Amino acid sequence: MLRQTTLSIFAFFAPVFAVLYWLTIPLGEWQYVAHGQAVVMIGAAISVIGFLRTCIWVDETGITERGFFGRVTTFDRDQVASVVALELYQSGAIDTHPQLFVTGHDGQLLVRMRGQFYSQGAMDTVADELGVPVVRVPDPMTLTELNRLRPELLYWFERRVTGRVARDPEAGADLGV
Repeated sequence: MLRQTTLSIFAFFAPVFAVLYWLTIPLGEWQYVAHGQAVVMIGAAISVIGFLRTCIWVDETGITERGFFGRVTTFDRDQVASVVALELYQSGAIDTHPQLFVTGHDGQLLVRMRGQFYSQGAMDTVADELGVPVVRVPDPMTLTELNRLRPELLYWFERRVTGRVARDPEAGADLGV
């Protein structure tokens, strides 16, 4: 993910800045372009650092997540009720990525591990270390299906109003397990 994002940023900004330098050097106004390029590079460096610092760890007290923006969230072991593991189709693709959802006793999402950022092995380690029931959904799901069945597992920007079903209080009962 980091490599693809870095290459995408470079592929977009390299020609843009090359053209801007080509147009502004004869006029002597290239310093503005250099300042703009510095801002873009600093933003990209901050993003890379944020990505590299993102992590999740489990210890004897519970599970802790340091997010992209540096926010650290900790949940005690007694707050964790279950883990839901499934394969989620990507939008407009036939590929799936593993997803791991650590949920509380009320079914709300505590921590989410996405296959784009974490390996299957890392997800399995977290599920094993927590020592709570693991619900493994056998068939891959689309984002729309997950949103209809368990919208509380998704981030706020992924939720859409759909024909949702009433949630069964039994963990994983509505996920086809």
